[in-house]
Amino acid sequence: MNAFYGLFLVCALALVALMGVGGAGLTGLFGIVIPYAAVAIFVLGFAWKVYGWAKSPVPFRIPTTGGQQKTLDWIPYARYDNPVNSRDTVVRMILEVLCFRSLFRNTSAKLGTAPDGTPQVGYFSEKWLWLGAILFHYSFFLILFRHMRFFTSPVPFIIQQVDFFDSILQIGAPTMYITDLLFVVGILWLLARRLIYPQIRYISAPADYFPLFLILGIALSGIYMRHIDKVDVIAVKDFAMSLVMFAPKVPQNVAPSFFVHFFLVCTLLIYFPFSKLMHLGGVFLSPTRNLPNDTRIRHHVNPWNPHLKPHSYEAYEDDFRELMVEAGLPVVKQPEEAGAEE
Repeated sequence: MNAFYGLFLVCALALVALMGVGGAGLTGLFGIVIPYAAVAIFVLGFAWKVYGWAKSPVPFRIPTTGGQQKTLDWIPYARYDNPVNSRDTVVRMILEVLCFRSLFRNTSAKLGTAPDGTPQVGYFSEKWLWLGAILFHYSFFLILFRHMRFFTSPVPFIIQQVDFFDSILQIGAPTMYITDLLFVVGILWLLARRLIYPQIRYISAPADYFPLFLILGIALSGIYMRHIDKVDVIAVKDFAMSLVMFAPKVPQNVAPSFFVHFFLVCTLLIYFPFSKLMHLGGVFLSPTRNLPNDTRIRHHVNPWNPHLKPHSYEAYEDDFRELMVEAGLPVVKQPEEAGAEE
């Protein structure tokens, strides 16, 4: 049912754009007002979230550790799973951000049978989630990078090369991009695992399905308007450049499918800062990832601690010696001995 809510909402958004442009003729609203508002909400919302995380104090080292901590010299330790210095922590972050290393080590638990016939829980490597995430994220990045050709004039050489190699298979006319196929495969797998596996389906909320259906809708509408509807690319680029130059003009003779695609993109921008998609910025500020585990090497003082003068046991006994003697508690110095020293 939660999946249905997400699918229904995305279909409703597409229908709103289709009726707003195709029926009511609100091209100015969907082509100019909403895109500018979406970009403003995305930038301000993203910055607000990152600022909130950045100013949050982290008084303790709380990195997630997945291996042996550094201890005696003759005991090998996990350098990148349990880093103790900034260099290893940076390497850990690079592997995490670029290779999804923690996801690569993901395991699944299954109930099996031991040799003696008793039930036994077994843990197995789970690489399909990592593969789907890699396909999805890198394809998404390359697709966004390719789309920069609509917002630049002349188009930078690197974007042209990415566009060339992405369509190097020369399938269809216009040519099918490799990343388009991989992107759809990746998003379908991430969606399917939430629907197929009962454990994952049980913990999945509408907020888990909605961004998946929304991104899938963006991908399918983009493929549709490129290969089936065949929108006027020149008009789309003129429109995109007018938005970038802050001289917007309503595009003419552009199929409504473009506005559906564009409106879904704007919805994603608006939704992004308030969703779990913010892991894009949060991964860099996560104290479980970006801190070295050096609590055995350095003494970390909690900045929230009040500045109190130390009170030694000797001073404590001087203050309460008579009371301690009366209560029968042992003392280091008897009252007579302490009095003689004074």
